[in-house]
Amino acid sequence: MKIIVLAGGADQIALIQELKSRGHEVVLIDCFQNPPAKNFAHKHIVASTLDIESVKQITILERADLICTACTDQALLTVAKVSEELSLPCYISYQTALNVTNKSYMKRVMWDFNIPTSKYVVLRHYDEIALKNFQYPLVVKPADCNSSKGVKKVNTEDELKIALNAAIECSRTNTAIVEEFKEGEEVSADFYVENTCVKLLCATKSVKISNTDSFTILRSYYPAIKVAQEELLLHIAQQIVDAFQLKNTPLLVQLIYKNNHFDVVEFSARMGGGSKYKLIEVLSGVNIMSKYVDLILGKFPQVTPLKQVNFATMNYVYCHPGTLWKITGLQELQDAAYIKHYFLYKTEGMTITKAETSGDRAAGYLITASNEKELTERLEYVDSHIAVLDKNGKDIMWHGLIDQ
Repeated sequence: MKIIVLAGGADQIALIQELKSRGHEVVLIDCFQNPPAKNFAHKHIVASTLDIESVKQITILERADLICTACTDQALLTVAKVSEELSLPCYISYQTALNVTNKSYMKRVMWDFNIPTSKYVVLRHYDEIALKNFQYPLVVKPADCNSSKGVKKVNTEDELKIALNAAIECSRTNTAIVEEFKEGEEVSADFYVENTCVKLLCATKSVKISNTDSFTILRSYYPAIKVAQEELLLHIAQQIVDAFQLKNTPLLVQLIYKNNHFDVVEFSARMGGGSKYKLIEVLSGVNIMSKYVDLILGKFPQVTPLKQVNFATMNYVYCHPGTLWKITGLQELQDAAYIKHYFLYKTEGMTITKAETSGDRAAGYLITASNEKELTERLEYVDSHIAVLDKNGKDIMWHGLIDQ
């Protein structure tokens, strides 16, 4: 088959490789001239994955048999819409994809079905009356963006107004969510839904870069919860599946945990990004990317997750502003078994301007260990033995973040 893949990041490399291993021809659509996945596809077409009409016309011209993506929210919406309009197979309907990518709809359904979540309001502009009974700090986020774009924590009315305007500008529907901030640890839980039954693959703690009003994920840390708390996660995930009528799909749920209570931040009918597919495999033994390809090709895979390691962390590399030339040290560290896997998210010549969203990551690396002390020692060693160089040989990597 000829298959179109939307988005050309590192996660889509794994998707393309899996499709090609099964003998399929892959056409990549991505808005960048030189995305990380470009050289893995048979053909690359420069176009926005969010431009539904352009993607539709490319699909027609290429005479594609299937269109898909992995590990990204908004491109999934395009996949579902184009598939529906061209009568191509897709594991998720456009309406369902819309329901699980629009945060305002998502929050309303969670609230209606008593799924634990923060008090919220949907706004198109600042509304003092609507916000009258809200307690600071608050979180502001666009209703329909991914990669933490436009998401800010605010402590005052002035900060709220600025963040709200920015979030509305990021939103394609010009709407934003304002919700009360929940104190606690952020947990990212990955599930697979077999028919309508939820199975927990893994749960990790999302550690953010401190001293910032954004929500930049620095690492995913395992273990995050105790075995007794897994039942609580499964119950909440099943509530989501039932409320949104989900079936045969990966499911990512982000939650805040405190005092044996979980509150849902948001969720999506996909695998987590940031090379989470590989972390899931290392932690659970389930090759979720292979299972996902089975799903999009029309099969109904089954999963049997089993604990594989005691401690693990997926760490992300961020940089000071500059233009990336090359990243050094990762291959040598993998060869020496300090890291298990590494992932490159930026290619030569890409400009890095900030470290505020997941889209700003330069690279990632996965470390496993038998105990916490060993994990910490490996983290410190790795951080001091990698570098992100510009053309002048200057290291622009933001070192020392592992201490947070």
